[in-house]
Amino acid sequence: MADSLPNINFGFDDLRDRMSQFTEKFDKFIAKGRKRVLEERNQFRINVAEFQEDQRAKTKEIELLAHKSSDHAQAIDKEAAETVEMHAAIASITQQRDARAKHRDCIKSEIVAVRKQIAQRISAQQQHAKELDEQARLNGPELDFWQTYLCMRIEGTGVADRLKFVFTHVDEKDWEREAWFELDTEKRDYRVSYAKPKLETEEVERCVERLNESRDLGPFLKGMRQLLTAAGK
Repeated sequence: MADSLPNINFGFDDLRDRMSQFTEKFDKFIAKGRKRVLEERNQFRINVAEFQEDQRAKTKEIELLAHKSSDHAQAIDKEAAETVEMHAAIASITQQRDARAKHRDCIKSEIVAVRKQIAQRISAQQQHAKELDEQARLNGPELDFWQTYLCMRIEGTGVADRLKFVFTHVDEKDWEREAWFELDTEKRDYRVSYAKPKLETEEVERCVERLNESRDLGPFLKGMRQLLTAAGK
């Protein structure tokens, strides 16, 4: 009866081979997946490390740029302060220059005024000297007459433009007694600076005024002798 049973082939051997092949392929797939995952993880770690290194480099670069920016800002502030100081110095120098120019102009004006005054004085002195020369030529012979007629002599005083007129015979009791006065001829209008004996100021001024108006020395000397004679009595 056993021999009459059919021979059934379930294909276990083929199934076993196929399972074995599948297992081998699956193991290869798993190994390949693990390798890929490991490689990707390693690459990720490398990428992370590179990113961190790049981040550190960027941070350092940012810090360096910030430091340079701070230095640049300080330099700009310093230049701005120096510019302000420079403008202030320029303004001060300009003010000093303007003040000196104004002072120079004032000095120039003063120089012009002084030169004008000097020219006027020189002209006046020249005119005065001319008048004195003309008067001296006219008074020369007349003066000799008055010196003899009035018992008078002329002396220097040691002071420029000042003459001393000395008279004798002014005192009937003492013909040698002297009376005199000093005539200042520095300016165009003469003046009597001193007299001995002392004379009344108003009387002397009247004589001098007539002299300055007329430029006639003879009547003036005669009038002064009369004043000195009267004062000695």
